[in-house]
Amino acid sequence: MEFTKIKPHPDLADFIECYWMMYSDDPIPVVEKIIPDGFTEIIFNYRDVYRSKISGAWQLQSPNLLAGQLRTFFYLQNTGTTGSIAIKLKPAALTQIFGLNMEEYLDKIVDLDTFPNPELGELKEKIRFLYSIDYSKKKPFVKQVLDEFFSGVIKPETENPLRAPLELIFSSNGMVPVSEMALAAGVSERQLERLFKKHIGLSPKYYARIIRFNYIFQLIQGKKSSWAEVVYQSGYYDQSHFIRNFKAFTGEDPSSYFFEEKNIANFFLNK
Repeated sequence: MEFTKIKPHPDLADFIECYWMMYSDDPIPVVEKIIPDGFTEIIFNYRDVYRSKISGAWQLQSPNLLAGQLRTFFYLQNTGTTGSIAIKLKPAALTQIFGLNMEEYLDKIVDLDTFPNPELGELKEKIRFLYSIDYSKKKPFVKQVLDEFFSGVIKPETENPLRAPLELIFSSNGMVPVSEMALAAGVSERQLERLFKKHIGLSPKYYARIIRFNYIFQLIQGKKSSWAEVVYQSGYYDQSHFIRNFKAFTGEDPSSYFFEEKNIANFFLNK
């Protein structure tokens, strides 16, 4: 599998985390585990579709998808060859840009073609001509098309009421109490909860927990910390609490997780 990340234009940095592409000619089905990373996505699969298992049975996905926030891991499997172009959005961006209520998309991957939003339909049409370009030459074209699209649909006056608390969450690697987030936003904790549910889909406490979990991968990637140091630096009370939290998001013990394996989850979690 080939993975490519693309930085958006600096003017879009408040809304877009990155663009990414994925490609493989291998049709043999492989099950991948997808782990929460705190971002939402719009995904276009232009080769064979995937199937997913979020809860219960496997379900065949549509080619064009919108993925909301995740509370825990789920499984993904190719049904043939892979070709994907996607946008990884900042936590509140889908509400800011398209007016979506993100609580409705929690733990969901939905068919993008069912959305009545005309701008999302326009994005699908703009992406379509990129499909025939060779993967090795796609990167500049993907960046140009997506930068132009989002520069056109994002209004200059677009505000993010969660800018300050989100900055606190990321700067502290998720180790910030809800009371400080509410203070930064200038609202009550109850109001903050409502804003998070609408713009992100999760409570502020749970979202911070995901970002703290993500920080573990940055610490492991440095390869300079022992497990005891990772537990301490990531703000857990003790090793058992750390292991429980890790298992809740990955289904695995941290000592048995393959941090260096080339897969979709590590592609995003290893910054």
